[in-house]
Amino acid sequence: MKTYSTIPGQERSKTIPCNLCGGRRHSKILEARDYTFVRCADCGLSFQNPQPVFDDLKYRYGQNYFEYELRNEENFFHLMKLGLQDIRFFQRTSALDQGRRFLDVGCATGMLLEYMRDRGWKVQGVELCRESAEHGIRTKKLDIFIGTLEQAGFPDTYFPVIHFSHLIEHVPDPKAFLLEIRRILVPGGYIVVVTPNIDGLQARLFRERWRSAIADHLTLFSRKTLRRMLAATGYQVLQTVTWGGLAKGSVPAVVKRPVDLLAKKLGFGDVVLMLARKRENRDGLTFFSPPS
Repeated sequence: MKTYSTIPGQERSKTIPCNLCGGRRHSKILEARDYTFVRCADCGLSFQNPQPVFDDLKYRYGQNYFEYELRNEENFFHLMKLGLQDIRFFQRTSALDQGRRFLDVGCATGMLLEYMRDRGWKVQGVELCRESAEHGIRTKKLDIFIGTLEQAGFPDTYFPVIHFSHLIEHVPDPKAFLLEIRRILVPGGYIVVVTPNIDGLQARLFRERWRSAIADHLTLFSRKTLRRMLAATGYQVLQTVTWGGLAKGSVPAVVKRPVDLLAKKLGFGDVVLMLARKRENRDGLTFFSPPS
């Protein structure tokens, strides 16, 4: 089953270069009626091209999107908690002082923020969908900025931890987004990024029918291209986890369980999580990461 996505309307679009390396040579890999994904011939990044203009694209995230988020918030929250457990998040961050701040970008209705606040963190969120943000503000008394991360204008070196789950694939300029994250992250601070894995088993099996090959996803990362993007913007990857071997209902449970376990162990899961740390020396930025 596809992830929720809007049907593109009368939106403006533009052809773009690769966001990772700037290359303009690419080949089609996934094609639907209203959108096409290509792969960069130089670095391997997969992205939608042409892409909708953001001033039009942002209106996709309205009431219908909020209703989808609200229906699924418990499940999404459960998966986020499992991801944090996989990387031993609370053990890694236990040495942070009591003034610790946690930012969730694309926080939806704010369930993760509420959870982190209950664990003693000072939390803030950013959410483009006004209805989702207002729900979190109203029902959970959360501090959520409505708009983009850039519009929020947080101070330099402000957050020790920034989390963004299933967000970076929606961003028109992932590299600029990661640089803005880096600006507001303290030296040595952590980021937790979760995104669909285009090199996962499901993507390879289902191709255009893959649940994450949708109009709202502008960039589809693999483990390799996400690692390269993080290296190019000043991060050191500390841990990589994938999960989700086969979609629920696509095979009997007796088959799904061992495939899911192998996906996690061998790294071909449908979703990838990377824990990374801000590198201290900005002059040391490189385009390609060292071999993993």
